[in-house]
Amino acid sequence: MSAPTPAGPQPEGRGLQPPAFGWPSPALIARADRGYARFLAVQAPAADSGDHDQDDYAAGAR
Repeated sequence: MSAPTPAGPQPEGRGLQPPAFGWPSPALIARADRGYARFLAVQAPAADSGDHDQDDYAAGAR
């Protein structure tokens, strides 16, 4: 005896993956935005020539 053949195609189920598999969650995007904004807000320290005397040496003042 054989099992009856279904009349139409089987409906696709989700399987083991969540419905939005491969797409970042809104919480992950918000966290990345905060980190990128923090990265952009960091200012480089001012380059004072008085700290290292490099400019004075290059100008010939030894």
